[in-house]
Amino acid sequence: MEQREFGRLGRKVSVVGLGTWQLGADWGEVGEQDALAVLDAAVEAGVTFFDTADVYGDGRSEQLIGRYLRERPDAGIFVATKMGRRLPQLEENYTLDNFRAWTDRSRANLGVDTLDLVQLHCPPSPVHSSAAVFDALDTLVAEERVAAYGVSVETYAEALAAIARPGTASVQIILNPFRLKPLEEVVPAAREAGVGIIARVPLASGLLSGKYTRDTVFAENDHRTFNRHGEMFDQGETFSGVGFEEGLEAAVEFAELAPQGATPAQTALRWIVQQPGVTSVIPGARSPEQARANADAAGLPPLPGATLDAVGDLYDRRLRARVHPRW
Repeated sequence: MEQREFGRLGRKVSVVGLGTWQLGADWGEVGEQDALAVLDAAVEAGVTFFDTADVYGDGRSEQLIGRYLRERPDAGIFVATKMGRRLPQLEENYTLDNFRAWTDRSRANLGVDTLDLVQLHCPPSPVHSSAAVFDALDTLVAEERVAAYGVSVETYAEALAAIARPGTASVQIILNPFRLKPLEEVVPAAREAGVGIIARVPLASGLLSGKYTRDTVFAENDHRTFNRHGEMFDQGETFSGVGFEEGLEAAVEFAELAPQGATPAQTALRWIVQQPGVTSVIPGARSPEQARANADAAGLPPLPGATLDAVGDLYDRRLRARVHPRW
């Protein structure tokens, strides 16, 4: 699989990575052996980048990855984790002492001395402009608790604030055919600054897979049930902020753009991979088959210009008015 330079890190990672939220919580239950099988299938398909967080299953996702790293020390996996959601989302909780405690916990969960990358986990907007916060992050690097740091953001303004910081190695942001705004300013700014872009929620919580209907029912402990209107966290994290029914209609139209031999999900991932400045896209997977299919998207031929234009037209007609001004 293609490996892309991770900007200021001086490391390369697979252009299709693996998001592991679903291995911890909020997507229904995934058994331990099933989760390890997903990790193994992704690696066998060429994935070298895992994304996790300390709150995914209260550390379960990190612990599963840590076990996998112990069992496959030769796999060459780069692990990005996140911190900041273990306390109420107040700027005053983003302190060096808390950062040390959170990263120490993640290091123990993952079984490593130094974290490859730690990201602030969609903190309150003022955090992205706080000199004290970024000084504390620099201290973590100096203390060798982390090799590098980045941010996971909700809005383009937060992303631009973080990119302007000289120590920021990466920005993780929602980017998919239903969320095009990052392409206007964020991705070009990151590319110019040498900051990596990690594209998350690439399938709009599964909408872009084309597998859902109005009759689809999600488990009670699945965020696609309990966070459709932003009840627990930012609404943009669930179906990319698109309403479920209107998203279904747009997904039907998107599926018609899939080239022969490719699924709608693979087409969405291929579209993201083609965007200049994207370092890695991190689809989740609940089965080995899904992990392999996601990885295979990296090897698809580039989508033709007509398809790229059709994606933009679909967005403008059906989705722009709802999502573009908000995020």
